[in-house]
Amino acid sequence: MPDKKTKDEEKILKACVMGWPIDHSLSPKLHGWWLNKHGINGSYTTQSVTSAKLQDALSALIDEDFAGCNLTVPLKEDALPLMDMLDDVCLASGAVNTVVVKNGKLKGFDSDGFGFLENLKAQQPKWSGKRVVMIGTGGASRSIIAALKSVGVENFVLVNRTRGRAESVAESFGLKADIYDWAHRADALKDATMLINCTSLGMVGQDHLDLPLTHLPQQAVVCDLIYRPLMTPLLLQAEQRGNPVLDGMGMLIHQARLGFEKWFGQKVTTSPELETYMKNLAA
Repeated sequence: MPDKKTKDEEKILKACVMGWPIDHSLSPKLHGWWLNKHGINGSYTTQSVTSAKLQDALSALIDEDFAGCNLTVPLKEDALPLMDMLDDVCLASGAVNTVVVKNGKLKGFDSDGFGFLENLKAQQPKWSGKRVVMIGTGGASRSIIAALKSVGVENFVLVNRTRGRAESVAESFGLKADIYDWAHRADALKDATMLINCTSLGMVGQDHLDLPLTHLPQQAVVCDLIYRPLMTPLLLQAEQRGNPVLDGMGMLIHQARLGFEKWFGQKVTTSPELETYMKNLAA
């Protein structure tokens, strides 16, 4: 008769992604791929969580024996004061996208900037940071600003529906940024070497990003953090006029690596097979 499994062997390692809305997320498919590939007894699910319910949801991670979670819109900045510990990247960016539960404590990490840079270097290695235009100044935007600053980018242009919000972000990073009101967003693209959409505009179920590219130089790389749809209206518009484009799938894959390793104890990376699988899901 076979021996009974030990308690540790029977334990399912649990993680999830929280956000609002969350139905569009492909993170469960991504983590499920790695769990299956490495034969790990684990699960990764979605949880619909609003900002008002975030503290309760994070406390439940401890009570329900979760290894941790990812955070997406609109929770990344709200989570900062709710962590027991923060890594240096979180302190620089002011945002949390990965939470690890250990000994009843919550530690926050931020891998969004890492994911963006890894995707950028892989897909558009000739990118230039001479003048980077950021549309939106939420948690993901802050992470990317911190990451780009870490590799020497100094000149940013910030565009946000609320000008005061953009001014606050510029001040918190010590940026001498050009700030444009939303009504003048098309003018912000003059002389840009990179354009990054950090808003949810263009995502499945959301309005399109209304941004004429008339003033955008043709050599500027156009990036969208959205991965569903893979080719957003912004990227389609940019591709049609000859700009190099960067979709959000690579960022999704690379940013997920940190959490997977910390929750499930296995280092992972991307591969052509995984990228094809994920892009087919997003199509």
